[in-house]
Amino acid sequence: MNSRTLRRVLAVGTPIVLAVIATAAFTYFDKQPSSSTPGPGPAKTATVSGKDVGDLVGQLAEAPEASMNGYSREKFPHWDTNKPEHGFGTEFAQYSRCTSRDVMMLRDATGSVTLDPKTCELTIGKDGGWRDQYGFLDPKTGKLKPYKWMTDPATVDAEHIVPLAEAWRSGADKRDEDTRRGIANDAINLVASDPSANRSKGDQDAANYLPPGNFRCAYLERYVKIKVKYGLTVDPAEHTALRTAVDDCVKRGDFK
Repeated sequence: MNSRTLRRVLAVGTPIVLAVIATAAFTYFDKQPSSSTPGPGPAKTATVSGKDVGDLVGQLAEAPEASMNGYSREKFPHWDTNKPEHGFGTEFAQYSRCTSRDVMMLRDATGSVTLDPKTCELTIGKDGGWRDQYGFLDPKTGKLKPYKWMTDPATVDAEHIVPLAEAWRSGADKRDEDTRRGIANDAINLVASDPSANRSKGDQDAANYLPPGNFRCAYLERYVKIKVKYGLTVDPAEHTALRTAVDDCVKRGDFK
C-alpha cells in the first residue's frame, strides 16, 4: 500500500473508529456510577415483579380525562408533616416535625446528608447530594445528557410522579381534601429530581411522558401504585402506554 492510499484509508477509517469508541464509552459510563461523585440514592429501582405491576395495570379503571376546571395546587395540601400514613416507614419516624419534602430529600440523598429531627435542617457533607435519575434528553442532539449531580437542596425539585394536575384530571377533583393531601405527600409519589427533567415532564401522564433514563421502570411501578391506591383513572391511550411500557421493562429484565 503506497503512502497516498494509506492516508486515504486513515482519513476515512479513523472517524469511524472514534465514533464507535465514543458510542461504546457513552453506553458504558451511562451505566456506571461516577468515580468523582456518589451513585444514585435509594428508592430508585423497581421493587416488585413485572407480573405484579401488570396486575396493577389491569386494576386501573378507564375514563376520559376530566377538565382542569377548578384546579389549583392549593387543593392538594403540601407539604404536610411526616405522618405514618404518608408511608416513609419507621426508619424515618423520628422526623415527625419535618415535612414530607424534608424526609423525601433525606431518603433520596446519596452520601453524607443528615436531617436534624428538631430543626429539620439538612446538612450536606463533602460527598453528599442528589443524583437525578429521570434523565434529560438534549433538545439539540436527542441524546441522554449526563445525570445531574446536585449538592444544594434549593436546586432539587420534589417531583410528584403522578402530577397533581394529572391526578385532578383523573378523579381527584371529586375526592375530599384528605385524599388529595395523601396524593401530594405520599412517599411513593415523591422523588428528588433535576428541575430541568421535571420541567420536561410537566403535568403529562404516562401516555405522553416516561423518564428516558434509569428511573423508567421504577417510575412505572410507582405511578401505577399511586393511581390504584387513590382510585385514579387512566384514559385509553394512557392505559395502552402503561401496558406497553411494563412489557418492555419485563423484556429488559428491569423488574425483579
